[in-house]
Order: sequence, then structure tokens, then C-alpha cells
Amino acid sequence: PPANPITNHGATLGRVLFYDKNLSVNKTISCASCHNPAFGFSDTAVLSNGFAGGKTGRHSMSLINAKFYQRGRFFWDERAASLEDQVLMPFQDPVEMGMTLALITQRVREQSYYAPLFSNAFGDTVVNTNKIALALAQFVRSIVSSNSKYDIGRAQVNNPVADFPNFSAEENQGKRIFITPVQNGGAGCFGCHTTEAFVAAVPGPRNNGLDINTNADNGAGLGAFKTHTLRNIALTAPYMHDGRFKTLEEVVEHYNSGVKAHPNLDNALKQPNGQPIRLNLTAAEKTALVAFMRTLTDASIATNTKWSNPFK
Repeated sequence: PPANPITNHGATLGRVLFYDKNLSVNKTISCASCHNPAFGFSDTAVLSNGFAGGKTGRHSMSLINAKFYQRGRFFWDERAASLEDQVLMPFQDPVEMGMTLALITQRVREQSYYAPLFSNAFGDTVVNTNKIALALAQFVRSIVSSNSKYDIGRAQVNNPVADFPNFSAEENQGKRIFITPVQNGGAGCFGCHTTEAFVAAVPGPRNNGLDINTNADNGAGLGAFKTHTLRNIALTAPYMHDGRFKTLEEVVEHYNSGVKAHPNLDNALKQPNGQPIRLNLTAAEKTALVAFMRTLTDASIATNTKWSNPFK
């Protein structure tokens, strides 16, 4: 947003805040505890551990390419209207970090390393939750994946549909299946994971047919959840808001044969008669689709110093 452009100093302050365990009530949990760069800024656990061992309500979503989500809303149910709103909520969650806004600012003031960081980012050493939110949002928006095998191939061709010279035949086949609409013989994945950030565009939360009955967790309403990026998807298992799928193969099989006829099922997953689409992909086509998704892995996300733990 125009009111909070990313600056080097602002994102650097955000990086320190992101990794600082002093900002949980018993000083054991940081934002990075549930959003680990080694796992695509996600978590390998189905549900993440809070400060006292309690479990989060949903699986930790990857933060990669968050800036490219066009609606600008956050959490699986999009309850946060902006990233600046979102970043303060886990601190205050009674399971996750157990803090209050007043205690957050007190803890930050107690750490001597923050004064120069705030001065660099904002021109003074005054600590408040607005500045903390601005800096954390800048850091999260700075996490951009652009150095994957896909990106290297994309730079060599004129459009994403063309075969990539650095791809295997299987990976190029998987890319065609991913991009091609169902009515043209593909899987139509690109319809929801839109743009080359592979993140949803304008429509917002969707029901992807995980269950017939979603009363246990209705997400943003009627079992609809945010569609997030597929960048580094091979590193962010398990999958879905509840972490039910352990592998990309399971995810592909869900869309191939397992979509349920929920009353709010997204139109992209329905046949003309209203029943769930069955893709009927062959074993080779499913393998190719997974091979393509693995080309979206950018190993530099986990190793780039600007996103790493400054306390190590």
C-alpha cells in the first residue's frame, strides 16, 4: 500500500521482530516458529504449537509472495483486512503467543538492539504497535520467490505456455496440464492459482470440495478458504487449511477424483450438471503435474540472509 512502502531499514526491523522470541508471553515462540523459511515460511506440523503447547486452529500458511495476493486480505478465512492488521493478531492469540499490545511494546522497549533499528526505519526511537505492524508487514512483503527452475525457464521464452528449454519433457507436460482449462483437456489449475505468482486473483475464498459438510470449520463462510501461492509448494507440506494432505500426490488426486459435492462448491470444480468434475488424469499425467509444481521451488528463500534468523 502507498502508506507503507518497503524500505531496507523497515524490512530489517521487521525481520528482527519476526524472529524475536521475546515477543511471546513466555519467550519461547516467534513468528518464525510457525513460518520457517526452510519450509517455505510454513510449518511441517499439521497444526503449529503455541507458547504453552496448545495447537493452532489451522495449518500455518506460507508467507511467500504474500504481496501479490490482489485482495490484500489475510488468514485462511481472510478475517484480516490487511497485512498490517494481520501481523499483530498472532501476538494476541491466547494459544499462539499470549501477549497484549501493551506487553508487546514493553518487550520491544526492553531490548537494547531495537532503538537503532527503529531510528533507521522511522527516524526516531519511539516504539508503538503501529510501527511494529508497519515493519513486520514490510518484511513479509519482501519475501518474494523469483529464482526457481520455473523462473529460469520463463526468462528464456516469450510466454508461459511455450515449452521451457530447461524443463524435462515431463515437466513441460505438467505445465501444459496445469495451465490448460479442463474443457480443453487439462486440469485447469491456473484458473484458481492465477498469474505467475500462482496465487488467487480477485474472486476471494473458494470452496474446493474437501468435504460435503463443513460445519466443523466454515472458513470465510460455507467452507470457503483463501487460495494462496503455489510458489515453493514442494516445501510447505502438509496441505490445505487443515493440513489433511501429506503429499502433492494426494492433493492432485483430490482434484482428480476426490472433489465433494458441497452446496457451495466453486463453479470451476463443477460439471455443467452441477456434479464435481472428475479429471480422469492418467498416472503419467498426475506424475507430470507434480513434477511441474516442484519446478516452483526457489531454494534461495531458505538461504538468503535478508530473510534469515538474525539471532543466529
